[in-house]
Amino acid sequence: MLGSSNIDEVSKDEIGVVFDGNNYPDELNPKQLGKVFANIYKTWDMNTYEKMLVKFQLPMNKKIKNFSKGMKMKYSISVAFSHHSKLLVLDEATSGLDPIVRDEILDMLLDFIQDEEHSVLISSHITSDLEKVADYIVFIHEGKIIFSKPKDELLEKYGIMKCGAAQFDALDKEDMIAYRKQDYEWQVLVADRQKAEKKYPKAMVIPANIDEIMLMYVKGAC
Repeated sequence: MLGSSNIDEVSKDEIGVVFDGNNYPDELNPKQLGKVFANIYKTWDMNTYEKMLVKFQLPMNKKIKNFSKGMKMKYSISVAFSHHSKLLVLDEATSGLDPIVRDEILDMLLDFIQDEEHSVLISSHITSDLEKVADYIVFIHEGKIIFSKPKDELLEKYGIMKCGAAQFDALDKEDMIAYRKQDYEWQVLVADRQKAEKKYPKAMVIPANIDEIMLMYVKGAC
């Protein structure tokens, strides 16, 4: 049975955290910080660390305070990957990065979670990132959980029905998750677009992406 101190050590080594901002001493450089981390993490891998710095073109001898926001984010990710974490916790980890680097990091996260030994918890406002790497999506708005669902269910089953006023008035309210009035039509979020297509053949039902689903939940009436 593990004591609390041992549990803390296991948690520290197995969880990698990447925040939106710099959390390292500004006056130190990656070379100096690498030595610090070697004394903090039992699983620290200096070889992986140095490879990550080269991969992201981060200079060994440049002080962290002189890094750009994107460089600081890439540095945080380098550290998280360098002590063989089993869980990565990322807070807006791809914000401020150019699309090429962002896509590269997302590919790294996908590789990371291929087996059942690794997981990623990511907080992001970039829904295209979530569509690429997430298995489950929890949508939080104003401190409240709006929904928590498998990503595939949202993308494969949810849809937006577009119809006129007469069609809208005839809809079964139980089929609606949310709805809103646009210029010349009503838009209705449905949880099963194939069922909606069969039940309402005169209405147009289209697939919905994560952005549209979230927007309907927040901006639409229920």
